Amino acid sequence: MQYPICIEWGDENTAIGIQIPDIPGAVTAGDTFEDAYNAAVEIAHILLQEIASGGDTIPMPTSAAEHRGNHDFANMGWGMLELDISPYMGKTEKVNVTLPGYVIQRIDRYVRDHNIKSRSSFLADAAMEKLIRQ
Repeated sequence: MQYPICIEWGDENTAIGIQIPDIPGAVTAGDTFEDAYNAAVEIAHILLQEIASGGDTIPMPTSAAEHRGNHDFANMGWGMLELDISPYMGKTEKVNVTLPGYVIQRIDRYVRDHNIKSRSSFLADAAMEKLIRQ
């Protein structure tokens, strides 16, 4: 699942800050963009685990365009953070799905080419993205 991030570019005296607007409290920084990005991934997983442990609903990503109008994020850069949220969505259930062979081939190729964990993970993410958009 892709979450928009806002980036506050630092300089020689300040760190680079990253916020994940859709995950409450997800704010971090690093001396380099790579450090800040890795810290953002880490804090996102920590906070999502806390949310799930508390029995609360996992926040779904909204579009960066929705956040760009917020004055708190004025003059910041934007990017996307890829997060596997499936561990926080509850117990998995096995289902049988019938799909055309061509679709399965395309899914498998996409999973392989994009280093996605599994076909099931791809289908779960695709379903959540579709459900978010409605």
